[in-house]
Amino acid sequence: MPPLTDSQKDAIDQAIALRRDALNFHKTWPPLNSQDEAVPSFTWTQLERQLASLAATAQSALMASDLVSATRKQANFKPPEMVLREILCVAGALMDESFHPSGRSEIGEAPMT
Repeated sequence: MPPLTDSQKDAIDQAIALRRDALNFHKTWPPLNSQDEAVPSFTWTQLERQLASLAATAQSALMASDLVSATRKQANFKPPEMVLREILCVAGALMDESFHPSGRSEIGEAPMT
């Protein structure tokens, strides 16, 4: 078997980190054994449209597509409640008037590191 390339090693490291995050989430938020009603279903496109609509600025609204795409790509590997939490975080960031995707404030300060 040929040795792994750097990109293959990176992909494996990302998969391990994603799995670790999901396991840690389950430790903090164990699955509930309840008969609660399910949330109405909606599509990723509907989510993106609503997040863009709620965004505080036009620049934030443009980010909705990329943020939903990133969430969607990893959703199958995470518990549903973890995906819900990430969607809520995305909504909060997009609705925050002080959130500047470029990493700069409106007065031209350097990005925080």
